[in-house]
Amino acid sequence: MSEEKNRFEEAAIEAEFETGYREETREEARRGVVTRLFRMASGTFLTILGVILMPLPGPGLLVVAIGLGILSRDVAWADRLLQLVRRQLPTDSDGRLPRSSIATMVVLALAGIAFSAWLTFLR
Repeated sequence: MSEEKNRFEEAAIEAEFETGYREETREEARRGVVTRLFRMASGTFLTILGVILMPLPGPGLLVVAIGLGILSRDVAWADRLLQLVRRQLPTDSDGRLPRSSIATMVVLALAGIAFSAWLTFLR
């Protein structure tokens, strides 16, 4: 098991030397691997959370877009999917998401969470 782990770690570091920024040392490459894995895990978590939030009132589509935005730095398919999701988001004349839409989605999400907590714990 330890030999397999060492081979995996060496392969990840070599891949980071090839595909990442130009790291000078193995320690910088190791940090790059850890950073990339953290980014991919958090982007995946946010994307899945956004998909779960889609049928609920609130920022489901916005959370999906944020998760895909994080993932798109490392995964090409996430960037293509992000372009499709961005077309679904309401935008103003500048092509940006209006603050009023963001505020409305956040308020609705918080109201849904508060109502769920009330039904679960206080009722």
